[in-house]
Amino acid sequence: MSEANFLADVNKRANLAFSNEMEMLTFVLTDGQLYGLNVFKIIEILECPKHVTRIPQSHPAIKGTIDFRGHAINLLDLSEALGLESIPYQDRLSYVLVCEYSTSIQGFLVSEPDRLIQKSWNDVIRPDGSLYGASYLTAITYDGERTVQILDVEKILGDIIGIEDAISTDMTQRAKQLHIDKFHVLAVDDSNAARQLMSSAFNQLGLRHTLFDSADKALEELERCLASGDMPYNIIFSDIEMPVMDGFTFTRKVKQNPKLAHIHLALHSSLSNKSNQDKAAQMGADAFIPKFQPNKIAAAILDQVERVEGVARAS
Repeated sequence: MSEANFLADVNKRANLAFSNEMEMLTFVLTDGQLYGLNVFKIIEILECPKHVTRIPQSHPAIKGTIDFRGHAINLLDLSEALGLESIPYQDRLSYVLVCEYSTSIQGFLVSEPDRLIQKSWNDVIRPDGSLYGASYLTAITYDGERTVQILDVEKILGDIIGIEDAISTDMTQRAKQLHIDKFHVLAVDDSNAARQLMSSAFNQLGLRHTLFDSADKALEELERCLASGDMPYNIIFSDIEMPVMDGFTFTRKVKQNPKLAHIHLALHSSLSNKSNQDKAAQMGADAFIPKFQPNKIAAAILDQVERVEGVARAS
């Protein structure tokens, strides 16, 4: 591929974020089903090495660590994490999707990559029902007649590796010095694990909050509040990757509405690389916070409260 064609391909993929579209890699696990993962999370695809360093007393789905560019990263068998037959990586050619999630790098063991597909988030469906709410499935889409299941990777990582949700004493003490009861956060994320993390952080700060599992529902709520003349929300937290409407599109719609544009909006995502931070700024987001870092969530909230109270005191 020529340099010009390569740059055009990179720009095309980057611009998907501005049109409520995404590109995903589909792959197969031991059940023969298709699964999908946003390509922006994937750093590299490797053949699984035969040498894996075991980690004593780790979760069974953690096969150990492998070397990636001189660093040890976890090798997590996605099949075993889902309760399927484990992938026989020592006896059969298997692959590792090396991915970045919230500034950490993880290796996901899969049976075989399939292909790249481009999808509109409008074509990504969030299943309904309590069965799906308790599972690792966050959405489904279709590649022709083939069903592609999209996993709640945040929930998988939280259950298998664990996520720290405690906020430091310094942060909670700082919150006590402010009129934090005057603030109300609207938070939206399709991942149940992420919503629980945000709720825990907000509760530790003593902050009122309302959670939504999709951006279209959150936007409907904001428009309803405008129509009623009662807008309780003064801070918004939003994920980026969501069915129907992604966080970039949600941000653009909020910031293009002159009656909503003043609300402080932070994008909160496991897609924590610089290119997504730049896209967030271009869409009009006021802040970008990597997921699963509760002190950064708290700091972003408290910084905004202090700015607002500082303006109030000055006036």
